[in-house]
Amino acid sequence: MTRIAIGGMRHETNTFAPTPADYDAFSVLSAEPSPLEGEALLTRLRGANIPVQGALDRLQALGHACVPLVWAAASPSAHVTEDAFERIIGRLVQRLREAGPVDGVLLDLHGAMVCTHLEDGEGEILRRVRAVVGPQVPIAVSLDLHANVTRQMFELADAITVFRTYPHVDSAQTGQRAADLLHAMLDSGQRPHKAFVAFDYLTSLPSQCTTVAPARDLYQRLEALQARSGVSLDFAMGFAMADIAECGMALVAYGPDASQTQAALADMAGAIRAAEPDFVTEALAPEEAVRRAMARGRPGAPVVLADTQDNPGAGGDGNTTGLLRALVEAAATDAVLALLIDANAADQAHALGEGGRGQFRLGASADRIGGGPVAGEFEVERLGDGDIHCTGPMFAGWHLQLGRMACLRHVTSGVRVVLASRKFQAADQALLRHVGVEPARQALLALKSSVHFRNDFEALAAEVMIVKSPGPCTLDPADLDWRRLRPGVRLGPLGPVHHPD
Repeated sequence: MTRIAIGGMRHETNTFAPTPADYDAFSVLSAEPSPLEGEALLTRLRGANIPVQGALDRLQALGHACVPLVWAAASPSAHVTEDAFERIIGRLVQRLREAGPVDGVLLDLHGAMVCTHLEDGEGEILRRVRAVVGPQVPIAVSLDLHANVTRQMFELADAITVFRTYPHVDSAQTGQRAADLLHAMLDSGQRPHKAFVAFDYLTSLPSQCTTVAPARDLYQRLEALQARSGVSLDFAMGFAMADIAECGMALVAYGPDASQTQAALADMAGAIRAAEPDFVTEALAPEEAVRRAMARGRPGAPVVLADTQDNPGAGGDGNTTGLLRALVEAAATDAVLALLIDANAADQAHALGEGGRGQFRLGASADRIGGGPVAGEFEVERLGDGDIHCTGPMFAGWHLQLGRMACLRHVTSGVRVVLASRKFQAADQALLRHVGVEPARQALLALKSSVHFRNDFEALAAEVMIVKSPGPCTLDPADLDWRRLRPGVRLGPLGPVHHPD
């Protein structure tokens, strides 16, 4: 029986965000129990839509013995600290050495991790793992759709798979595909031919959504081309808030024949280049978005406003107030904003109790971007303990611990606000139902999320609007102060060409 070492470390780094990820960020993450080590890795994530669990299930079904290393994840934020990286990866490498000879390695990584001391976190993980197992042991890697795939990552891994959906409903399936590629290498005793290309324009998160064009059409083409050619293709759309040299989109290909592999890569790459104009995204100022939503939404057919620039899933802290202020000033009826991350306000709500009223200042004091807190009198409609089992397609199987939660109603305007104490993006209807808000009955849903909300909210939405309200998750790459990005990259589709100072 072959022995497969399995582990990983997942973090999406917004180098422009305000809050770094220290070791505790990986230890107390509300969405995933991590770090996990040894036998806990084999049991604690069962049923979760996570790549490492998909890989474990597939490898065990194929008859391999899985040797658990370490797996850790934290919410997107600014840089991972040196202490966090070295403690987690140091332990992973130590367990790999202690495991003795293994036949293969499977790593669940994100692909966009930047550390305070390393620009290419995943490339360094692969370098250290390769140093232990040597050049002959095959390594397969699963990555997020937002990975910034570097040349070092491509060279050190024998096979890479990437999510093909955004919202990421195929996370576990991507781990399964990585396991299949690793199994094929072990079964044949051969490594596939591989090819790689990086692209010279950046795209924003909302434009990468795979339920709409152009990303939807590109991934359909990719799967059809893969079926026709027999070449494994994976397209990472990059995370354009990581100021590193190799930030951006990339395509990888693996196949039994070198010329067929290159031909499939070239075919798909041409389609990606041709799609550049279609990635241009319309975004509305908060006031205009609220005005349009009030005219078009109604209870039972809500308009969703995506507060993308304060998305906790892209490094935001979920505490900016630009969109909330616009809702209150417009007195938007049947409107709710979720989730506003403010532990102090949640504590105040619990002290008042359900039905209590008080003066609140909503929005954390760290909100230097969105105009400061929104002050006013609010009524506490419902309280919650933040112990939530998600119900939507993407987060099915996830058990969240978001701390004290509350639903507040602004007494003057009637606008509701769902508070949480720990950050998580508003991507599952269970988050609102936990404090008594039924999403389908609203006229306007203002959600701090970029795209993941679509997995559970899109089906009930009459319309979706992207809002450019102030926040650290910058929508337009041209608005960022790039220092390390390679020259010649267009800052957005059809955007200006980056020339370093």
